[in-house]
Amino acid sequence: MAVETASDAQVAQDNEISPSNEAIQGDELAHGEELFQGDDLVQGNELVVSEVTTPPTTGIRRRRKKKSLVWEHFTIEAVAGGATRACCNLCKQTFAYSSGSKIAGTSHLKRHITLGSCPKIKDQDQRLALPSTGGTDNYGEATSERPTKRRYRYTGYANAVFDQDRSCSYLARMIIQHDYPLHIVQQQAFSVFIESLQPRFKIVDVDTMEGEVYAVYQKEKENLLRSFNTMPGRISLTIGLWTTSQTLGYVSLAGQFIDSEWKVRRRMLNFMMVSSPHSENALSEAISLSLSDWSMKDKLFTITLDNECSSHDIYSANLRDHLSNKNSLMLKGQLFVVRCYAHILNAVAQDVIASVHGVVYNIRESIKFIKASSAREEKFAEIALQLEIPSTRTLCLDVTTQWNTTYLMLLAALDYKQAFTALETCDDSYNEAPSSEDWRKVEAACNYLKLLYDSAHSIMAAANPTANIFFHEAWKLQLELANGTGHEDPTFRSIAKDMHERFDKYWKDCSLVLAVAVVMDPRFKMKLVEFSYTKIYGAEAAKHVKVVNDAVHELYEEYVAHPLPLTPAYVEQGEGGNNGAANANSSQGPPASAGDGLLDFDMYLSEIQSSQPSKPELEQYLDESLTPRTQEFDILNWWKLNRVKFPTLSRMACDILAIPMSMVSSGSSIFTAGTGSRMLDDYRSSLRPETVEALVCAKDWLQYSTKAEGS
Repeated sequence: MAVETASDAQVAQDNEISPSNEAIQGDELAHGEELFQGDDLVQGNELVVSEVTTPPTTGIRRRRKKKSLVWEHFTIEAVAGGATRACCNLCKQTFAYSSGSKIAGTSHLKRHITLGSCPKIKDQDQRLALPSTGGTDNYGEATSERPTKRRYRYTGYANAVFDQDRSCSYLARMIIQHDYPLHIVQQQAFSVFIESLQPRFKIVDVDTMEGEVYAVYQKEKENLLRSFNTMPGRISLTIGLWTTSQTLGYVSLAGQFIDSEWKVRRRMLNFMMVSSPHSENALSEAISLSLSDWSMKDKLFTITLDNECSSHDIYSANLRDHLSNKNSLMLKGQLFVVRCYAHILNAVAQDVIASVHGVVYNIRESIKFIKASSAREEKFAEIALQLEIPSTRTLCLDVTTQWNTTYLMLLAALDYKQAFTALETCDDSYNEAPSSEDWRKVEAACNYLKLLYDSAHSIMAAANPTANIFFHEAWKLQLELANGTGHEDPTFRSIAKDMHERFDKYWKDCSLVLAVAVVMDPRFKMKLVEFSYTKIYGAEAAKHVKVVNDAVHELYEEYVAHPLPLTPAYVEQGEGGNNGAANANSSQGPPASAGDGLLDFDMYLSEIQSSQPSKPELEQYLDESLTPRTQEFDILNWWKLNRVKFPTLSRMACDILAIPMSMVSSGSSIFTAGTGSRMLDDYRSSLRPETVEALVCAKDWLQYSTKAEGS
C-alpha cells in the first residue's frame, strides 16, 4: 500500500470511528470493488491486502483499511474545507476524492494508471499488461481506428519484478524444446512480439542465446548425473547413426536403465560428431568417451544397434573386441551387441513390399484415379454395391515411408478386387486394374505382413516394454516363417522364404539374449524356452535349451562373484532385509520356544537348517512354481517386492530387463523407425558440434523435468 501523508486531517480520516456501519458503505466496499467489475472480482488476478482491524469497543467499530489496489499508486491529501484529493505518487497530479461527506470513488484514478494517462508510467515503460486504446499494424505503426470500448482488468503487473536473465533462460528452453533456430532472436516479427509483451526485455544476439542454451544443457546434465548416483544396476546403450549433407557423421547414445524405484528410464547421453560413424573403431571410441563422461565405465551392460548391413556379425565382433579391452563385459560379451527388433520388422516388411512393388504401384494409381473426383468415387461405390461386396474397409492411399499404411491399403484393395476389374470394363479411362495373378501376390504379401503388423502392435501396446516381452513375438514369428517356407503355393512359399532368410539371421544373433530375458519372467522361466524351442528345433531342441540354461547360470555366477557397489537406496531397503533374514537363520543359542513343550524339536530343526547348505537363489527361483499369468501382472513390481528374497538375482533381473531390445522409445510408433542412418538437417549441420549436442540432449532431458526453472 502506498504510504499516506502524515497530516492530522488525513490521520483523522483514515482512523475515523463510526457508531454505525453507515460510514463504511461507500469508499472501501463500493469503490474498492468497482475496480474489479462484475465477475472480475472473482476471476481476476486480484492482489488483496490483508485486512487490518483492532478489537471493537462497545457500540463503535474501527474503519477498515483501504483494500483497492489504486492506493498503491495514490496518496490522499487534505485540502481546505474538509475535502481531500488523491495525489499520484509518480506524476504528482491530484484528483478529486471527497468533499466532506461525499466520496468521488476510484474509477477515474484507475483509468489514470491502467490506461497510461500518467506520463511517468509512459516514460518508464511501466504500463500494465492490458489492451491499449489504439491499434497497431505493420509491426508497430499506429492505426487511426480505435477499438471498441471494453472492460479492463487490473492485474497489478505494474509492480511485478522483471528478471532479464530468467526470461533469457526461458527463451532458451523454448528454443530447445520446440526446435526453433537460434537466429529467431534476430527475426523482426519475433522482436516486435516480445516488445509488445515486455518492452524492458532486451533481445540478445545469436551468440548470447547459444550460451544460454548451453547453460540449460549443463544444468540439466548435472541433474541427470545426480540421478545416476542412485541407479542400482548397469546401463545399456542404444546407438543411432546420423549423417549430414556435409559428409559429417554423428552418433547418438541413449542410456536405458531401471532406477531405484524399479521404473524403466531412457535418457539421451551424448550426440557427438565422429569422423566415420560406420567404423567400429570410431563407434567404440565414442562409446568409451560417453562412459567416461558419465562416470559409468564399469556399468556398461549391452549396446543396441540399428545396423542392417550384411556384415553385422563381423561388425559386432570387432566392436565387442574393441570395447572388451576397456570395459569388463558380462558373459564374455555374448549378450553385448543387440539388434533392434523394430528395425528388423521394418526391414523385413520393406522386403515384402518390394517383392510386389509392381502391383503395389497399380493399386496406388487405381486409388488415386477413383479419388480424383466425387463422380468416380460414387461410381465405384455403386459397383461395389451391385457386386454385394461385404467389406467395411475404406480405400485409402498409403504413406510410402510407413509400411503399415501400405499394408492397410493393400488389405482394403484386396476386398474390392472384383470392383476394380468391373470398373476397368465400364470406364475406358481406367486401365490399372491388377490381374488375378497380381491379386494372388497381394494376398500372399498381406498374409505375412499381418504377422509383422500384429507383432509391432503387441510391442507398442506394452506400457513398459521390458526385454522379456520380445521373446514371445520373436519365436512365434520365427516359427511361422519357417513353416511358410514349405507352403504349397509357390507365391506364398517364395515370399516366406525371403522373409525367413532375413529374420533367421536376427534370430541367430539375438535368440540368446531374448531367451535369457524371458527366463527372468516368473510366469515363464525356462519353461517357455523349452516349449518354444521344441516347436522350432524339433529333435535338436535340447541342445539349444542347454545353451540358454548354461548362459543363465554362468551369468548368475558372475553377479555373485562381482557385484556392483550398493547404492544408498539399496543399502537401506535391500541390505536391511537381508541382515534381518541372516540374523534369523544364524542366531546363537536355542530357538525361542512356543511354550508347547517341543523345545527339543525346535533345536532339531535348527540343527538340520545349519547342517544343510542353502539352495542358491537361481535354483530356488527356477524350482518354484510359475507365477499365474494375469492381465495386470507387473514384472518390475514383482522383482521389486522380491528383491529381499532374491538380492543377487534381482540385480541380474534389473540389468537384463532394462536391455533395450528396440531403439523405439515407449509411446512411439515402430513403423516410423528407419532401417539405416538418419539425416541431420542443413541448419543443425551448420552449428558447432557442442551446440548440436546441447540442443539434442537438453530437449530430451527437459521433457522429464518436473519444473522448468529458468534460474
